[in-house]
Amino acid sequence: MGIHERKIREKEERRRQIMEAAKLVFSAKGFNRATMEEIAGEAELSPGTLYLYFKNKEELHTSLSIDILKYLTRQIRDYVDERNMSPEAKIYALRDAFINVYEYDAMVLINLFHLQAGETLKNLSGEVLQQIKEASGDALGAITSIVQEGIDQGVFVDKHPVALADIIWATYSGVVLWVDSKRLLNNEKDFVKQTLETAFDLIVAGLRNL
Repeated sequence: MGIHERKIREKEERRRQIMEAAKLVFSAKGFNRATMEEIAGEAELSPGTLYLYFKNKEELHTSLSIDILKYLTRQIRDYVDERNMSPEAKIYALRDAFINVYEYDAMVLINLFHLQAGETLKNLSGEVLQQIKEASGDALGAITSIVQEGIDQGVFVDKHPVALADIIWATYSGVVLWVDSKRLLNNEKDFVKQTLETAFDLIVAGLRNL
């Protein structure tokens, strides 16, 4: 391995180190109370080093969201081109992917949904803003592909596929944010999985071209 390749690998490893530390600090303190200094301490780096990789706390926070989006998109893409699954089965597989991602890292997923609806986007560099746009577009595009297949086969209602994909995504984000907020307020059992299962039964019933 040459010097240039080694430097690239070291830079990526350092970036990953910072993001893992950020995840721990954000999880423990929440986004608003967490500081770059605390994240640097968790990563065993100087605060100045963090700013070599991320413009600000919002950008670091957003990078975690980009990762979870990419993780979700990879799972959805596994089903898009699967010829042995019906479009309806793919929608249920999409539900399972949604649940899996929530269980994999609920905190980052919830932060992603808040990010998409909040003011944080205004504080991002053009590069990171483009990354979040591309990652969101890839995820929505994968969902749209599944819906389009069902429409083409006459299985799903003939409505605009992007609109239907938006409804599926909005249902996912809405359920996660609402049910999770109820859990935090009432300190009850996490009902996100059960509610998503019910929501997707309703979505599939609504998609069917009867």
